[in-house]
Amino acid sequence: MKLTALLTAGLALFTLPGAMAQNETASDMAKAAYAAGYKALFTCSATFIADQSQAVINANELDGIYVDYRPFMSNLSDPIINERKKAVSVRFDRSLPPRMAVWRSGMGCALLPIGAKPDGADWLQTYAGLSANTARDISTALGDNVLLTDNTIALERLEAPVSFAFDGTTYGEGTRTSAVVITHKGEVIAEQYGRGVGADTPQRTWSVAKSLTATVIGAALQDGLVGLDNTAIIDEFNHGADPRRDITLRNVLHMASGLDSGHRGSRTDEIYFGGVRVMDMIAPRLVEARPGVRFKYSNYDTLIAMRYLREAIGDDPQYHRYPYNAVLNKIGALSTILETDWDGDFLSSSQVWMTARDMARLGQLYLQGGKWGDEQILHPDWVDFVTTPAPAQPESGDFAYGGSFWLLSDSAGVPEDAYAALGNRGQAIVIVPSHDLVIVRRGYDVAGEARFDIAAFTRNIVAVMDRIEAEKIAAALAETMAEAED
Repeated sequence: MKLTALLTAGLALFTLPGAMAQNETASDMAKAAYAAGYKALFTCSATFIADQSQAVINANELDGIYVDYRPFMSNLSDPIINERKKAVSVRFDRSLPPRMAVWRSGMGCALLPIGAKPDGADWLQTYAGLSANTARDISTALGDNVLLTDNTIALERLEAPVSFAFDGTTYGEGTRTSAVVITHKGEVIAEQYGRGVGADTPQRTWSVAKSLTATVIGAALQDGLVGLDNTAIIDEFNHGADPRRDITLRNVLHMASGLDSGHRGSRTDEIYFGGVRVMDMIAPRLVEARPGVRFKYSNYDTLIAMRYLREAIGDDPQYHRYPYNAVLNKIGALSTILETDWDGDFLSSSQVWMTARDMARLGQLYLQGGKWGDEQILHPDWVDFVTTPAPAQPESGDFAYGGSFWLLSDSAGVPEDAYAALGNRGQAIVIVPSHDLVIVRRGYDVAGEARFDIAAFTRNIVAVMDRIEAEKIAAALAETMAEAED
């Protein structure tokens, strides 16, 4: 008996409320079910991936969440954690089974759909060769061929702006920073943690995962598995008169598929918290605009890109190993976990867990032109692709958009070549090629309230590094002049 058949009936129970949630009119029953899924999934991931206590989970993962879920959280049961089965369940209604998330080694937690019985977890697949990393991350060089130098001056000068990132005021009232890692030429020059997080603690990346997806796609392009301008990129779009056949990989990486993604394209609660399969939500997407001419930030576009890779590889075990074998293991990002839906599609629009150090390694890969050691991991043109403004741009906001990275070129005081991977609740990787800098900020900022000002933080870090460089140049010049006088 296959998991798909086992869970279809439970999924059907909430098909209508799930669809209604996209229009922000979901019933209280559906919102309670989603809130329970949220609680079960985040507790599962934070427990079995990040090794966090329930007190820390409550303070970070389950506090400051989406406003529409907060009223329902207090009415849910406490999460029941089954250590033997590596599962977490949360009750929300007496007439339906509890929401359940289940951990699998190397693959994190998968959420079962609303109405699924607990024994549905017995049918979740696992994949050989994927195992959790347990080694401590104590390296000081997060890049390739890094020449370690005395960074005492940088450590001293960066202490103030980095500590201010944790004060909950300087870069946004009420912001909640949990980690900052800054590297220069691949060497860690500043690092600080808080809120129960450490160097070995993975956190959910939220939409930083979109940039990781683009990175995996860049490796797949280098390996000849995908093409930026191929059409009919997934089978679902390749039937009869379906106009979605014209959507290309380039379109979805530019957030310009032209597909309907609801009022809030960045909220795919049916998938993340309802346990609905990726393909069940992609299949009914209708065309709203010609591909490539309209920007609309959408989780679906990223999910389509990763689904394209799955179908291009054509072998699920190989597909599930690919992000690790092609990118993450090669750059030493060994604490990163990409989670899937219960049908095996990576939820890499948001549901990835990484340490701050692993995020810095991802940024360093881009500083090195997609190369690590002697190997060109990403297609040689990939950095140019992700940093070139897409033809269709956001109508509002502070940043422009490239190939699944945000461009900070219009931010005052920030170098024009700076670009970033950004995610909900204040996740950020800022890459500044002109300064050989990677700036990582992690947090648990309250949804709907002040956002951490990553542009201001970047500006202040860059200013410190510029002063240090100017002082080095002045000191070298003075030394040269002194030698000349002698």
